[in-house]
Amino acid sequence: MSSNTNSSESEWNYSESDIAKKFLFFNVLKDGRIHVFTPTSKMVPPSFGSTFGVLIKDVEISKDVSVRVFLPSSVLTSACTTQKLPVVLFIHGGGFCMRSAFSEDYTRFGSHITADANVIVVSVEYGLFPARPLPACYDDSWAALEWVASHSKGTGPEPWLNDYGDLSRIFVSGNSAGGTMSHTLLAKVGSIGLPEGAKIEGMILLHPYFGEGDKMWMFMCPTNLGPRDPRMKPAVEDLARIACGRVLVVLAEKDFLYGVGKLYADELIKSGWNGKVEVMENKEKEHCFNINDHTDPEASVIRQRIVSFIHNRS
Repeated sequence: MSSNTNSSESEWNYSESDIAKKFLFFNVLKDGRIHVFTPTSKMVPPSFGSTFGVLIKDVEISKDVSVRVFLPSSVLTSACTTQKLPVVLFIHGGGFCMRSAFSEDYTRFGSHITADANVIVVSVEYGLFPARPLPACYDDSWAALEWVASHSKGTGPEPWLNDYGDLSRIFVSGNSAGGTMSHTLLAKVGSIGLPEGAKIEGMILLHPYFGEGDKMWMFMCPTNLGPRDPRMKPAVEDLARIACGRVLVVLAEKDFLYGVGKLYADELIKSGWNGKVEVMENKEKEHCFNINDHTDPEASVIRQRIVSFIHNRS
């Protein structure tokens, strides 16, 4: 399978008869090529964060995985830096085949959360389908979480996390497909744990993308386990062992994924998991509206709810 990452749209002049399969985010052509309907998404450099009072650096943690790390610039000028900051691992959305941690929209979102909540954000740049079929993005996100957790004793490879990060207060968050991967990470931590000193305090799911028998997802994941693959249809046993004490699920009333997001929260409550679930709903709003339009007043409301959740304010 070949990716369209570096292809111009002119290369995708094909007719209806050339299409073998149609999915929500891509067409599969009879010649084996896959045309992803990649949205225009401007990439921005780390200097973009200066507008928000945030320092940004990009770190390659393996040949396949990079992260964009956000740090409040105030920590470098503060007279008191003994209070370490919570760390938010963020996994962007895009249907497992689009978007980037280095794009303007996700860099802006990471900058806002860093500045507003006074936290360190680590945003994951994971492998996208079709260049790397699923479950590569799940594996990459796990690698990023392990990398973050490796700083729990202050001896990890990234000075910002060693010097300023409180690794006993990790939050895992993602929107859309990133929310799906966030759940899978927390279930895996509940099964095998993290290094001593690293602890996940909470999970924040924004318009999560779950589903049973999702044909597009199963096509992207050739090694899928069938319609109820627990990476897309959370299993009761995985819900029961989610490795944190608090979960925030953010829903949008007109989101086509509203129902599965609400069902996730309901099933988590009924699973026997011993934690607290909070649900926030934005009326008259659609999927990922807060990322697509950061100026929407309700986008600001979501950010403030995230800040309150991180700092455990009622």
